[in-house]
Amino acid sequence: MSKFPIVAITGPRQAGKTTLCRMLKPEYKYVNLEDISAREFAKSDPKGFLETYQNGVIIDEIQYVPELTSSFGGMFPVMKWTSSLKGDSNSWP
Repeated sequence: MSKFPIVAITGPRQAGKTTLCRMLKPEYKYVNLEDISAREFAKSDPKGFLETYQNGVIIDEIQYVPELTSSFGGMFPVMKWTSSLKGDSNSWP
């Protein structure tokens, strides 16, 4: 994970994706986009949402805010930080 600014982990439901992420990076903030307030913030201000977590974040259920991934390209070359994205394997295109 230290070589890549973004790591996506996919797999079947209840396979331990969140547990794995949290064990590997316990210092990262954790945000679950099933939470309505987090989801609304991410949808309304994707850049501001990502800037909130510059020191690393595990974003769970990112499929609820697909427009969030559009903000990655312009931000990661500048902000040298790592994030883990997690969603069910059948929720990704």
